[in-house]
Amino acid sequence: MARVTVRTRVHRFDAGGEVFARADKLAGEEPLEIRLDGAEFAVAMRTPGHDVELVHGLLLAEGIITGREDVVEIDFASGLDPDGSRNYNVARVRLADAARGRRAPVARQVYTSSACGICGTASLEAVRKVSSHPVAHPEHSPLIAPAALLRLPDRLRAEQSQFEATGGVHAAALFRVPEDASDPELLVVREDVGRHNAVDKVIGRALAEDRLPLRRTILQVSGRASFELVQKAAMAGIPVLSAVSAPSSLAVDLGREEHITVVGFNRGRTCNVYSHPERIAGAAAER
Repeated sequence: MARVTVRTRVHRFDAGGEVFARADKLAGEEPLEIRLDGAEFAVAMRTPGHDVELVHGLLLAEGIITGREDVVEIDFASGLDPDGSRNYNVARVRLADAARGRRAPVARQVYTSSACGICGTASLEAVRKVSSHPVAHPEHSPLIAPAALLRLPDRLRAEQSQFEATGGVHAAALFRVPEDASDPELLVVREDVGRHNAVDKVIGRALAEDRLPLRRTILQVSGRASFELVQKAAMAGIPVLSAVSAPSSLAVDLGREEHITVVGFNRGRTCNVYSHPERIAGAAAER
């Protein structure tokens, strides 16, 4: 049976030679095989849970669907353990006719690890996707004040129950900024052993609620800002990606090209804004 956390026994050693046996919890990691209209599409290593959201978010990121109406059915009934018990590790997806027409002739190789969201892509040309929900150019008025932006990592951390239990998962949160630019509203938080999976689950939840395109939202992630995460934001129409760690050069290049504000090293006191700083209040007064 799919499990979010798994109990195990460990031996803890200290510098003085003492050894302690104790119980511990590990983050669950299991394969999810995704089949599209009977054909193999991907095997994603993920933390079980919110798998419908994961499938929706991944298919949106791959440019196969643009809304929830493109998915007719997701069936988990065929996932079985060797003893015959159901494990929910196979997702059979039936696409609407419009989505079938968007499938590329070559989509993915079979396997993607929890550390990589695009490493299963079959060619370099297939890495870049065209968004059906493009991010608009920054408006003349800023989207968020620096103080509110700097509070987002702590607000995300306060919701990370799986990380608290295991120390072994990434997290992503989606915030919506009200029209009056007051403190952002937390819409959803998801955790997973794969940072890209956590983002797919967040976006999949928003897609299920018909929120796309995600105007006036901020995606806060617990790790670094990679190319793949900026691209996922672009596919959902998210204008700001904020990370507690560094962005990569390709992430910044893509952010500039797709009109996304890429924020790095957001750790509560200061942050670095690498692209489109005009969405942050005070950018015009830079020194």
